[in-house]
Amino acid sequence: MQTVAVHRTAAIDPAKVVRLMLAFFGDSEVPRAASIHADDLPEPYRRLLAHHGHMTQVLNARHGAALRVLPYRIRREGDMYGRRLDLFAEGDDRPVMTGIMIFNLALVGGSVRDEITAAGAPLGEILIRHRILRRVVADAFLRFDQDDPLVARFGRVDQPAYGRLATIDCDQRPVVDLLEILRP
Repeated sequence: MQTVAVHRTAAIDPAKVVRLMLAFFGDSEVPRAASIHADDLPEPYRRLLAHHGHMTQVLNARHGAALRVLPYRIRREGDMYGRRLDLFAEGDDRPVMTGIMIFNLALVGGSVRDEITAAGAPLGEILIRHRILRRVVADAFLRFDQDDPLVARFGRVDQPAYGRLATIDCDQRPVVDLLEILRP
């Protein structure tokens, strides 16, 4: 099943959304990020972030390698499941992406829920494998300062990082909130 990227028109405060996502984990970090328009994303970030597929598919193609997920913080509150994670391309010892995922597990079946909470594969790979009808909605694009605590996941960098806030609707219901930041 193909995904569709949709851009919401309602104005949101991306830094506030990121703070709320971090608060789910009990963190009080203040993101050093600014909202930017998709047209202002420099290449290759525009191509990598403003797309119609799952980040898993885009990064697989970009790096020519399978991705592995490494959750470094997981929290579950009832049916709300969140993880702070890094994605690595095979053969690369630095993350190619870092992010936050918050998933409403009540809206998926038991086998999908079990696979997600096992955290052994990237989310996009799981949803694609189970052929769950999904729609990717990009809510905002962000430019992160190089000294942002989230960007520190990539090690020492000398340029800003770019990312997006997105929602994945599954079977026409919003199920997943995402923050995806690409390695500079």
